Amino acid sequence: MTNTPPPKPFRLPGGPLTKRTLRQHVLRRLALVLPLSLLMIVLAKSGFMDTMVDRYTFTSSSWYDDTALVRHLRLLVTRNGMTHDKPDCLLFVVNGNDPPTGSRIDVMEKHNGTCPGPKGELPRLFTLRVDRMSRVILSDQNSPGDFHPLP
Repeated sequence: MTNTPPPKPFRLPGGPLTKRTLRQHVLRRLALVLPLSLLMIVLAKSGFMDTMVDRYTFTSSSWYDDTALVRHLRLLVTRNGMTHDKPDCLLFVVNGNDPPTGSRIDVMEKHNGTCPGPKGELPRLFTLRVDRMSRVILSDQNSPGDFHPLP
């Protein structure tokens, strides 16, 4: 009887027990991280992320929070084509004299370094009337003083 070692089990090259080189390790990480990063950039630029955040954070109690309501209206006004301005170039002025169940919000167009237009001007685009109890938003766009549902 000879003293021979038992045969080694057959393993495919590149299997789970083979050592990876640093180059293979970096390439595998890049193959995972790079497409995910590009996907996140595309989703952020397209506005999809803002829409998803609004969908999950704007709740029924948010209708009574002016900050949350303005954030929702900013997204709504820019998404449905009421204005072609960037969301950052819009100013929402909430009328503080209105009752808590409803309010008027003037939508103004800002003109500063990043927003085009003559500096110092703040033209009013339209007014939004918000009925917080029934959760209805009306606009007087293209017909000042005559309110109609949002497009």
